[in-house]
Amino acid sequence: MNRLVIVSNRLPITVSRQRGELVFTKSVGGVATGLGSIYKGLKSVWVGWPGIALEDVTEEEKRYITGKLLEENCYPVFLTRKEIGQYYYGFCNKTIWPLFHYFYLYMEYEWESFEVYKEINEKFLEKVLRVAREDDIIWVHDYHLMLLPNIIRERLKEATIGFFLHIPFPTYEVYRLLPVRENILRGLLGADLIGFHTYDYALHFLDSVMYLLGYEHTMGEIEVGDRIVKVDAFPMGIDYQRFASGIENRRVQKELRKLRKLTEDQKLILSVDRLDYTKGIIQRLLAFELFLERYPQFHGKVTLIMVAVPTRTGVEHYMNLKKEVEELVGRINGRFGQVGWNPVWYLYRSVPFETLSTLYNAAHVALVTPLRDGMNLIAKEYLASKDRDGRGVLVLSEFAGASKELGEALLVNPNDVVGLSEAIKVALDMPEEEQIERNRTMQERLKRYTVRRWASDFMETLIKVARKQRGYILMRVNELIMSDFAERFSNAEDKLLLLDYDGTLVPFADRPEKAVPDDHLKDLLFRLSHKAKVVIISGRDRKVLDGWFSDLDIGLVAEHGAWVKDEGRWKLLEHVASDWKDQVRPIMEVFVDRTPGSFIEEKEFSIAWHYRKADPELATVRARELKNTLTTLAANLNLGIVEGHKVLEVRNANINKGRASNYWLSLRNWDFILSAGDDWTDEDMFAVMPENAITIKVGIKATKAKYIVESYRDIRNILSLFAERV
Repeated sequence: MNRLVIVSNRLPITVSRQRGELVFTKSVGGVATGLGSIYKGLKSVWVGWPGIALEDVTEEEKRYITGKLLEENCYPVFLTRKEIGQYYYGFCNKTIWPLFHYFYLYMEYEWESFEVYKEINEKFLEKVLRVAREDDIIWVHDYHLMLLPNIIRERLKEATIGFFLHIPFPTYEVYRLLPVRENILRGLLGADLIGFHTYDYALHFLDSVMYLLGYEHTMGEIEVGDRIVKVDAFPMGIDYQRFASGIENRRVQKELRKLRKLTEDQKLILSVDRLDYTKGIIQRLLAFELFLERYPQFHGKVTLIMVAVPTRTGVEHYMNLKKEVEELVGRINGRFGQVGWNPVWYLYRSVPFETLSTLYNAAHVALVTPLRDGMNLIAKEYLASKDRDGRGVLVLSEFAGASKELGEALLVNPNDVVGLSEAIKVALDMPEEEQIERNRTMQERLKRYTVRRWASDFMETLIKVARKQRGYILMRVNELIMSDFAERFSNAEDKLLLLDYDGTLVPFADRPEKAVPDDHLKDLLFRLSHKAKVVIISGRDRKVLDGWFSDLDIGLVAEHGAWVKDEGRWKLLEHVASDWKDQVRPIMEVFVDRTPGSFIEEKEFSIAWHYRKADPELATVRARELKNTLTTLAANLNLGIVEGHKVLEVRNANINKGRASNYWLSLRNWDFILSAGDDWTDEDMFAVMPENAITIKVGIKATKAKYIVESYRDIRNILSLFAERV
């Protein structure tokens, strides 16, 4: 595999100053924890912030830190205190973090913070450009660097870039509250592959892209200019064996014996979280308080061990949360505590792996109940730690990404304090046989999909997408290829140009009648008609085409091949029926009523349902319903259902652009043929072209055409070259 350049806000190693000395420690946090144990095995280097402010080190110490980190294949991006304040504590954690976790009332937006966010993304870009080699794969992580994929793309056009978001992506209705919503989406769309923990988050992203930027997707693939961007879900795993074997560690065994002796005859409930308002810590404490109130028989027999890891200590919401948590812990212990028993053990600190493993192994119940969480690896680590005997109960929030994989856990709504308190009771009373049965199923799943498998799946998908992109690159029409086309055109005697209209010669309009040919196109076609046989092969009604082009000496094909106009006369290629429209029209009318913004276009031998102006999500659902409704009827009446660009058309099955193209191909022994089109109806035309024909698809899609271009402007540029040739 090619070398991997991992780019994230934090390096897997944090530099800090303790008692005047520089200290290097392993970083905490989802990305560093998840990838930290495997990045060396991935033949990779890592770009990120080392965790210490630039003002806190001398130039000599900066060089020392850089050299020391390079030994671990880490490349530091140094940030000033002001940059950290406005980028990390500002835009990242006062704007993006609350909004993406649905705490939009907590969101604060300042223009200056976003400007610094852009500057820091540029700073990371400069480091990536210095580190990355031509064939490297660049993998950008998380919400701190959402502009980075696109600014890398602008500098490294052919780079292979992946992006993974480790927090939730909110629904469109929430996301649209962000003032710089389009900027962020465009930043992310610079990647070849965008990954999320769950398919829900991926769908939310696709919805936002559709509504805000107008890009639709096909099976999670978005056409962005001359590129395809793939969007998919990759649930992050853990290093399962590390946690499963934690019990074998001597220090863990020693701490476990000590803890069990201290809590003899008690059931232990474990809560481990960063002290963050998204984690549902307050609701968890209230639920535990209600549990003790309702079930006094558990007094002295159950203890909640609450580990709260300090985070973002300078942010107001976090300071308020710390105060509220401590007051609640004090109230619960004051209300229910007894001599020798405190209901809540509150640990406000980070704990080393050995202590964490001890707590996982000792706990009878784990409460993992965030109000919203991208994934939550604590739930998975707890289950892995129970690998030996399978006992223990996981109480898991349905709003954590992990709930999509761990359906056998006790799933709860963390906002329902009463329901959560009852879940604690159910967990404590659950028979061991049931605990083991539930856990074994989840453990087998976690063993299969480890963090290594997660990284491997993402990279394999990214490489496939990149190969597909390179295939499209080879098909793209560049200046050299255009010059060759023009040379072939000049040297030929008998030339045939078969050109689709909408999306190929003109841009799409919200209503078909608005896509009138402009003067430049009319002049271009006029000049070409003196040098070649020009045929517009369209799905349009013949009256419309006549109104636009009757003054030009060109051929016309209407209704996808039902009508052909040659030498000034329209004729049917074969007899076709139209009485079936009376059965189809009422069905389409129902869907017009149910889909505001849609409308029917009726032609002589076809009828079309347009939904360009309808709500995109609703229209997609309705189009699928209409197609399903018409399928049986179409089969009985020998009709074809054709999906165009935001249009569903019903016509006679034996009519298509391929049959119409054959008519023109048969008229002469052409020594130059070019056909161009933009949608699925044009594939029939490409399919019948002879081997020496030039076939061009407008848009990056799977196609039978030999070449692709980005837009109708490229087709016009090619035709202009032909028109200029003597």
